Amino acid sequence: MYRIGTGYDIHKLIEGRDLIIGGIKITHERGLLGHSDADVLIHAIIDAMLGALALDDIGTLFPDTDPKYKNADSTILLKKVQKLIKEKGYHIVNIDSNIIAQAPKMMPYIPKMKEVLARILEISPDNLSIKAKTKENLDSVGQKLAIEANAVVLLSE
Repeated sequence: MYRIGTGYDIHKLIEGRDLIIGGIKITHERGLLGHSDADVLIHAIIDAMLGALALDDIGTLFPDTDPKYKNADSTILLKKVQKLIKEKGYHIVNIDSNIIAQAPKMMPYIPKMKEVLARILEISPDNLSIKAKTKENLDSVGQKLAIEANAVVLLSE
């Protein structure tokens, strides 16, 4: 049996925080605001994974009201959800994702993101697509106020 899930996340850019996307630190003057490290790509992938299993979303599983998730490393949350998928008898077939940011440019960081995420998810980097998009200076992302990501995950028994 196959199961598919979609995920989405957006976070506001602010001064005084590191920019963490795809499990790596990206050189930029601002970072993303969030209770955890605000890694939009990992959060979108987690929501897609949870959606494929018809489970609650990331905010329910790792609530921002719980102090243990304050500044949490999203790669640790991803490992927990990967373990949950395995416990349910599934594995990831492939992931297709987008990072939408006007700045900074994401393309130079994508190979390292794929390496980090594929290792955590126990899949080949060939089964993980991470694409970089802009908003052509439109909306909050295009005005460099936020960064968003979306993902689709296919699971199989």
